This record gives sequence, C-alpha cells and structure tokens, in this order.
Amino acid sequence: MNRLRATLKALVPALALAGAAPPAAQAATLTVVAVGASNTSGWGVGEAAAYPAKLEVLLRERGLDVRVINAGRAFDTTSGMLGRLDAAVPDGTQLVVLQPGANDLRFFGTRERRATNIDAMVARLTGRGIRAIVYDPVFPREIYQWDGIHISRDGHARIAEELAPQVIAALTPPGRTRAPARR
Repeated sequence: MNRLRATLKALVPALALAGAAPPAAQAATLTVVAVGASNTSGWGVGEAAAYPAKLEVLLRERGLDVRVINAGRAFDTTSGMLGRLDAAVPDGTQLVVLQPGANDLRFFGTRERRATNIDAMVARLTGRGIRAIVYDPVFPREIYQWDGIHISRDGHARIAEELAPQVIAALTPPGRTRAPARR
C-alpha cells in the first residue's frame, strides 16, 4: 500500500507537467436535482423508492457517474419551489428535473400563476447555466396510490424509466454522442 502511494505521489506531478489531469480530476460526478412537491419526495413510498433515487440507479447502470438529489417537498407549490430554487440547486449542478405537480390548483392557485412560476424557474436556471427538464405529464390513474394524489412504487419506477433518456440527452454536450450503455 505504501508503495502504491509513493508511486501515485510521483506520478501526479509528472502528469501535471505532461499536461494531463490526474485520474480523479478527469471525470467529475454529474449533479442532477429533482425539484418538486410530495410526489418528487416520495410521499407514501419513501425517498429510496421515489423516482429521483430510481433515476440515479438507471443512469448509473447506463454508465453515467451521476448523483440525483431529491429536492421534493411535501405540500409545495410552484411559488414555494421558485422561492427555494437557489437553495435547493447547488452551484455546479448540470441539470434540474422540475416536476411542478398539481398543488397550485389544489391549493387555490391559478393556471396562469403556475405557468409564470415554471417559466421563471426555467429562466433562473438557464441564467445560472443549468439545463432544465420540465416534467409535467398527466399521469394515468393506475400509477397512483390509494389516495389518487400520490404516485405508487411502480409509478415512480415508470417515471424514472421515462425520464432516463431525456436526462441522458440533456447531459450530453451538443455535437457529442454518448457511448453505448454498459449492461
């Protein structure tokens, strides 16, 4: 072990002189943040079964070194998401998956205010150099839990499967193609 450390200590300056980065600096972990309300947080299924955690597993299985941060907050509205966006999305984040949910309309908001808040979040993220995917589908009834509001475990897995190709495309720099997925 000491021999390995000594070799690495000698190698790092040599790599720097040669213009190459040491292996740890060559590839940084990509950061994706999932912003949303209770369905993002995993209400009723737990954070480990929520789509952000499932998405991270799928992306890693496809060869991406990625961390997906779950920034879902129960009962949140798009106004709340907009208000906490900068705190929820750390510097260095490459992508945000914004799942605005239905709480605005459930809690007496308007469609217009909801749309304005979504646009403002995307603009703020874009201004910070962060790409955004607004994931706002009408979910089929069969993916809900008993309450008709929150997504089931199977539903979260389906959402992750649906988002994975969109996230991969968004994380791929323009003009480059991703290497085939490793299985």
